[in-house]
Amino acid sequence: MDYTADPRVDAYIDALPEWQQAVCREVRELVHAADPEVVETIKRTRQPYFELQGNVCALLAAKDHVNVFLYDGGLTPDPEHLITGGQENKTGRTVAFHEGESINAPALTDMFRSIIANNRAGGWRRIKKDQ
Repeated sequence: MDYTADPRVDAYIDALPEWQQAVCREVRELVHAADPEVVETIKRTRQPYFELQGNVCALLAAKDHVNVFLYDGGLTPDPEHLITGGQENKTGRTVAFHEGESINAPALTDMFRSIIANNRAGGWRRIKKDQ
């Protein structure tokens, strides 16, 4: 672990069922591996967010899945078809993981890197405006 873990994120993850903990921990590792400058925090009272010059992603455990909210405005390519919701959303899309499903780590990491690059370029609003 080469990042500063927010103990509130630890508490969120630790309270989940084991399979959801595993998903959240893997996503957490991937987003930090995408860029060592990613910072984690809690927003909306209890939801883990990962930021670097803007939101990169957020985690939300539901009853039967874990949602990874991608804050990319629809700009990030999805050649592996990971996106499960919000395809037409201008501000974010979701990837849902259910119990027993594996995470396509290379593809998800590529998406995180793309979002981070977009954030560093001024964010999705600026990129859309300049297109």
